[in-house]
Amino acid sequence: MQWGPISRCASQPGQASPPPAGAFLPIHSPSPPPFLHRPKRTKPPGGTHRLYPPGLRLAAATVRAAAGAPPPPAMLPLARALRSLGPVAAAREGPLLAWLSSSRSASSSTTPPEYEMPSVTWGVIQGRKERLVSRVLALDFLRSAGVSDPAGELEAVELPSSLEVLQERLDFLLRLGLSTDDLSNYPLLLACSLRKNVIPVLSYLEKLGVTRARLAAFVRAYPACLHASVAVDLSPVVKALRGLDVDRQDIPRVLERYPDVLGLKPDGTISTSVAYLVGIVGVAPRDIGPMVTHYPFFLGMRVGTIIKPFCDYITSLGLPMRILARILEKRPYILGYDLEETVKPNVEALLSFGVQKEALPLVIAHYPFILGLPLKAKLAAQQYFFNLKLQIDPDGFARAVEKLPQLVSLNQNVILKPVEFLRGRGISNEDVARMVVQCPQILLQRIELMKNSLYFFKSEMKRPMSELLEYPEYFTYSLESRIKPRYMRVTSKGIRCSLDWFLNCSDLRFEERMRGDFIEGDAPGPSFTMGGKLQMPGSQLVSDDDNEDTDDEVLYRRTVMLW
Repeated sequence: MQWGPISRCASQPGQASPPPAGAFLPIHSPSPPPFLHRPKRTKPPGGTHRLYPPGLRLAAATVRAAAGAPPPPAMLPLARALRSLGPVAAAREGPLLAWLSSSRSASSSTTPPEYEMPSVTWGVIQGRKERLVSRVLALDFLRSAGVSDPAGELEAVELPSSLEVLQERLDFLLRLGLSTDDLSNYPLLLACSLRKNVIPVLSYLEKLGVTRARLAAFVRAYPACLHASVAVDLSPVVKALRGLDVDRQDIPRVLERYPDVLGLKPDGTISTSVAYLVGIVGVAPRDIGPMVTHYPFFLGMRVGTIIKPFCDYITSLGLPMRILARILEKRPYILGYDLEETVKPNVEALLSFGVQKEALPLVIAHYPFILGLPLKAKLAAQQYFFNLKLQIDPDGFARAVEKLPQLVSLNQNVILKPVEFLRGRGISNEDVARMVVQCPQILLQRIELMKNSLYFFKSEMKRPMSELLEYPEYFTYSLESRIKPRYMRVTSKGIRCSLDWFLNCSDLRFEERMRGDFIEGDAPGPSFTMGGKLQMPGSQLVSDDDNEDTDDEVLYRRTVMLW
């Protein structure tokens, strides 16, 4: 006969009450109780332990509890089974139940926490719940400080777990010169680490020459710079600018005018834009540096969508590519004019107000800024003013604009001063209007200089006013450097000639005329263009070097002095 512990007994209807818990009953070996049958020994998939009946497991647990050994985790279900027997069983098996419960709490306390890689911006290891709580606290703190996040940009980034760190970042940015409105416009600034992002970038900008007083405006214009790496992102761009022949002292000016250049790739948009301007348009490589200094925005323009369409359209109007290259070297800002919204409507406005299509290249070369003006309104206002005050019809106004496109931007008070001066000297309104149409450059002259030139014309030259009316360009020449010296030479030789003959020519051409054994007859010359070289009749007498100039070079010389 064998003895075994009773694991669980329950009274059944029609049977005697079970013996007390913990009692031992005799076990007849021929027919042992069902719960003591040993099952077939099996090996579970995840381990090598043996399976025992519940009764044997309870006995083993009792022995372990008496010996003070910790129970295995598999015994935890037994504690739940003992609690389900009621208060009597719990009282009798109190030590075992307490031992199992303590084992459960010990096992739960030894469960390893949830570990994650440390965050670059946090520096603190947190679990999922802690992160959610920290985010809520951080957002509430920012709202209380006056920083809003209407777009929810901070939801996708990590914020400091400590409000002290967040307060430190906020104070630093406010001391830099930014406002809470600036931070609300770009709240991602608060996700930048001071030690790893903000301070290295600002120190590098100061090293380049950006003053501390301008740092706030720089960050306000391009806040994404604080996310950049000095070695990977910023330094290569600065080296590329130096490679384009931008002077070191001009680097701060370029960065302040166009902070977004720090976000460009040197081997991307920058290189393709410069390569097209130099290789296709014909811009001189030595002029790229000054172009970047004056207008760095073209470095971020795409060739296929902005630069090439603009250049193709301007050349289609009749302006040679070589002249366009010279214009871009001096006025690179015209690349920033929107082709569809500004340039094409302005060209159509010029044509609609009577400017001839053949004159468009000269108009653009003389005054490239005209492509970016609100031209239609200005032309309408000036045309009405010329008709009302100067008695010049729309056709005459168009001819004047062809010769002096700056008329569209001239102040009306400036225009009236020389007109009133001429009228005050006895010249009729019709003659003044004719003089303005023939030579609109007289509207740009200073009244004091016009007085001196007119006095010399009347007192020294003693010529009739009809010659002055026929050649109003007389007022555009310098009295001391051209009119007086040439008039004295002509008078000393006893030559009687028109104003156009001895004034409207180069110094070399004038000397050839003075050395000649004959006097050329007056012939109608080309229309006057202030500040340029003119090809006069009989130009075959000029030296061969002058004859080698191409039409493009002549047009360039006519326009370069206006700049």
